[in-house]
Amino acid sequence: MKVKILIDDEKYESIYKELYELGIEISDDAEYVLMSREQKKYLPVKNQDGERIMIDCADIIFIESYGHKIDVHTTDGVFSSQDRIYMLEEYLDSLHFTRISNSVIISKKHVKNIKPALSMKFIITMSDGTVIDVTRSYYASFKKFFGL
Repeated sequence: MKVKILIDDEKYESIYKELYELGIEISDDAEYVLMSREQKKYLPVKNQDGERIMIDCADIIFIESYGHKIDVHTTDGVFSSQDRIYMLEEYLDSLHFTRISNSVIISKKHVKNIKPALSMKFIITMSDGTVIDVTRSYYASFKKFFGL
């Protein structure tokens, strides 16, 4: 079994050692993630230099997937993630984030404008000015999420 560890650096070594002794492989590409409860409000990403950092989930505007490339758009810039978009969707708080297409997750607090469009779609404007379409597949869940 492989797991990814998302915990404070000070606890990382001791947890890594215990899991290793139990025969559990630690890998950044693992399907399962081990994290402390405090870490849930932070998302691990990589900056432009490829360094692993933790960003506050409250700063996330939207997350966009391009095949295997994931861009996390925040109030502080764009970061990359190695996780798959479905894993990020499960990780993020469903009261504050929702998926609007196969490739985009948005933050409720960063939606500035919602316009209905033809063919059961919405066009939304995010706080950074990005305009994104809500696809028909996610139309009903989007309406429910925003109480429309």
